[in-house]
Parts: sequence; structure tokens; C-alpha cells
Amino acid sequence: MTPKIKVVVVDDSALVRSLLTQIINQQPDMTCVGAAADPLQAREIIRERNPDVITLDVEMPKMDGLEFLSRLMRLRPTPVVMVSTLTEQGAETTLKALELGAVDFVAKPRIGVSAGLQELADDIVDKIRIAAKAHVRRLTAAPVAAPAAAPSNPAAAASSTPTGVASGTGLLRLSTEKVICIGASTGGTEAIKEILVELPSDAPAVVITQHMPPGFTASFAARLDSLCRIRVAEARDGERILPGHAYIAPGGRQFSIARSGANYIAVVDDSPPVNRHKPSVEVLFRSCARVLGPNAIGVMLTGMGGDGAQAMKEMRDAGAYNIAQDEASCIVFGMPKMAIQVGAVHDVLPLKQIARAIMERVAASGVRHRI
Repeated sequence: MTPKIKVVVVDDSALVRSLLTQIINQQPDMTCVGAAADPLQAREIIRERNPDVITLDVEMPKMDGLEFLSRLMRLRPTPVVMVSTLTEQGAETTLKALELGAVDFVAKPRIGVSAGLQELADDIVDKIRIAAKAHVRRLTAAPVAAPAAAPSNPAAAASSTPTGVASGTGLLRLSTEKVICIGASTGGTEAIKEILVELPSDAPAVVITQHMPPGFTASFAARLDSLCRIRVAEARDGERILPGHAYIAPGGRQFSIARSGANYIAVVDDSPPVNRHKPSVEVLFRSCARVLGPNAIGVMLTGMGGDGAQAMKEMRDAGAYNIAQDEASCIVFGMPKMAIQVGAVHDVLPLKQIARAIMERVAASGVRHRI
């Protein structure tokens, strides 16, 4: 018999602790082994019960939840699902938690907490199950803070190329036809960041679907824009897809691309969920197969499930070059694994090698443009 997932709940609200404990204990495959009102109590319970997963609030007495998370991931790495109203009101807090090593998050309602948490019960326990299988890593140092603003001088941005990726400036006139197409879910926010910060300012356009609810993708895009040499923003319906820019599917909307004359344009709409996701990688990748064909470079990153796998196979069949993140560097090896299994992938690479592989592919395809 498979052992139950042991969960510790950390929240300063007695009502939330009770509700989460009840939701967890109603599941046949998990049990709440302890509940704590603050990080100091949690520390003792975690030592005694050795949980598989921790649900963690952000705003608590005696120690801020993010500070507790940082210490936990340095000293005793454990899968964490953030459950907090602050994750809904302040997406920056959520992104910081994910940066520190949290596997995922659930935004509890600001009003009607009891009914709201019951409505979220399926989502909460699904994310606990995913977290229990996640590959968490020890936090070795505090993450580097983002600069106050994105580089405003394009020449300066182009001259400060990240280590390992050759800039196209002065070497290549990169094809405006190439588009980098990225899909990700659990663990994807940090994986996407690691790739985008390595791309030079004249990289091909990047289109991205990261499973994320409404209210979070704007902050995610702004954070990336402050860190990257390319410009990063939420996709807007009807805008041109341009080199040197990355476009992120808005939470709660579907994102695809279309052709308008010689240009690629973004299509953002309110069409239904696909594979239970909105935005869905399947929607974006299927449009990339149809519109881009061999001009697409597909990248499947960490995430649970199989969203996008079949559409990535369609991309390959249409001539795209596709990469999957390898298991060792994934938080959850679900989406890349499915893409590999259906024959959609040309190369399986560690996360740290993907940006270089993308730009080498672009350079090879644009060799005739050397000047």
C-alpha cells in the first residue's frame, strides 16, 4: 500500500488551518500530520513529523512566511505550496516565493474564506500531490534582486550579453521569421527566467504560455522585463510579434499566433480551457505548427501533465526544431516527458543549456546573413 502524503499546514488563521486540515484529511492519499499558527511552531512540527509537503501562508506573526521559506529551503528543502491572500493581492510576493523554491501557489479568497476554500479544494489537493513528487533543491544563496528598471539604452543592453550566448549584433542579421515557442507549468516561472535572461537583445521573438491564473502574469512579465535584454510583456490581442520581444499569455486567457500579411500577430481571446488549462500550451503550440512551420523553435519546460505534447508533435511534423528540458533539471518532469514520449522532441537538454542551443540553431539557420 502506498504511504499517504504527509502534510503540515502553516497559517495564522485558526479557521484556515481547520479547513485545510479537513480538506487534506478527506483525501484517501494524504493526511495532515500537523498544523501550526506561526513558523516557530511549524519548525518543531516539521522536525518531529518530517512532512512530504508544507502549505504555507505568507503573512504570519513572529516570522514572515517568505523568510521562513528561505530558511527552510536552505536548511531542510521540502516541497511547499503557498496558500495566502497575499498571493492574490500582491503577485510580487508569489513570484518571490517561487523564486525561493516554492513549488506552486493557491490564492485563498479575501472574503467568504470558508466557502471559497471548499471551492478550491480540488485545486489545493492536486497541487499538494504534484508538490509531493517535485524535485526541490537546496537554496544555496539569496536570489539576485532585480534591477530597478530594464536597460533603457539598447546599445548598452546589447553590449552586456550574458555568458555563454553569442550576441547577433555585428555577427548576424537574425531572421525575423524565426520564433521561439515556450510552454511550461509547475516550476516554469524560474525556468523561463533562466532562458530569457540568457538571450541577446536581438534574439528572435519569443511566445510563452505558462500556466498561471489571472492577476499574476502582468507582474511576471514586468519582473522578467526588468531582468532581460529582450523586452517582455503580456501578449495583447492584435499586436505584432517582433524580434527582441517576448510575449506571455495573460492568465485566464488563451494565446495563439496568426499571420497578417508578412507579419505574425498575437491572438488573445476568451475561448474555453483546453486540457483544463487557460492559457493552454496546446493552443499556442498548435497555432505555431500551423502558422510558423519550420520557422518555429519549440521548448517544453517543467510542468505536470501533458498539455502541449500533441501540439508539439504537430510542430515537429510541420518542420519545427523542438527541445525538452531534461528530468534532472525539472521541478516536475511531466510535460517534457509526455512530449518526448509522443515523438515531438529533437533534443533533451539541461535547463542551463537550452538558451545556447536555441541561439546556435538560430545562427545555423541564418548563416547566409553573416556580414
